[in-house]
Amino acid sequence: MNLLKIILLVFCLFNSTLLYAERIKDLANIAGVRENQLIGYGLVVGLDGTGDQTTQTPFTIQSLDSMLKQFGISLPAGTNPQLKNVAAVVLHAMLPPFIKPGQNIDITVSSLGNAKSLRGGSLLMAPLKGIDGNVYAIAQGNVVVGGFGVATDDGSSISVNVPSAGRIPNGAIVERSVPTSFGLSDSIVLNLHKADFTTANRMSDAINEWIGLGTAKALDGTSVKVTAPVDYSQRVAFTSLVENITFEPGSAAARVIINSRTGTVVISQHVTVDEAAVSHGSLVVTITENPIISQPGAFSDGTTAIIPSSDISVEQEDNRMFLFNPGVSLDDVVRAVNQVGAAPGDLVAILEALKEAGALRAQLIII
Repeated sequence: MNLLKIILLVFCLFNSTLLYAERIKDLANIAGVRENQLIGYGLVVGLDGTGDQTTQTPFTIQSLDSMLKQFGISLPAGTNPQLKNVAAVVLHAMLPPFIKPGQNIDITVSSLGNAKSLRGGSLLMAPLKGIDGNVYAIAQGNVVVGGFGVATDDGSSISVNVPSAGRIPNGAIVERSVPTSFGLSDSIVLNLHKADFTTANRMSDAINEWIGLGTAKALDGTSVKVTAPVDYSQRVAFTSLVENITFEPGSAAARVIINSRTGTVVISQHVTVDEAAVSHGSLVVTITENPIISQPGAFSDGTTAIIPSSDISVEQEDNRMFLFNPGVSLDDVVRAVNQVGAAPGDLVAILEALKEAGALRAQLIII
């Protein structure tokens, strides 16, 4: 019976340690294994009168003329067709790593001119190029738009979301793959999503503990170099093993982040305050206009006059001073500030004052 209790205790302790552990694949990526951005230009046709106004977007006519010439159709010189069902668009997509020719990727279609909506349109065949100028995919398909817009002749209009942009799921076929450095050397490098020396050191120790001493070596606060098999198939299995190793990452530095536009305040863990006394209050000044109307006497030549009159009242809020003892925690800081009824804007002022006084033991970041 005692042995069973010991086993249950060890099991609970093991689960409690795993509760805070994270996988390497959630904290880092493999150097050289990355997505690549693609961009293109094309025409969307079949719109219900919501296309470009060609008098203001001449590039739409130029693109259409160029496309028609490929089919042996030439527009007469000087013609200016008034197209309402065509829109010039910009395409962009992300090319995943290891994707092969013949596979499909999603693309986003955005109006380049003044088209009101792309709903119901179809994208004609258009190339998607990389930064090197090479074509990596060919896009074509029906545009799916999540919004809509309605307008009347008197200028009234209503729109939901953005009808001038949409997506084509699996709308591009990959024609060229991007080579990666995976498998070209005797090691792989893991790059942390956020640099931290403690996390990099613990990741290296966890890999060495699971696979063998000397397998991993932390290069800096971001990168960990791991010796890997040269054979490609063995390297895939080895990488799968490494990325599923769990360990407890280092705690983030103590930070207080303030969004000056929205008034949002986020206080991270390990934020403490040294001994300090805070008194927060404000003056409320109220000005009320009470104009006086002066009427002239009977049978006089006077006119009615308005005499301005203002009432000014000043009220000071009765907020008590509160004291922070040395090393108080985040919970104590929030509770103390809430007790005085401070609004988000007041909380920002209190935190900034504590930082200036040297009592706030954290980085104060204002975005």
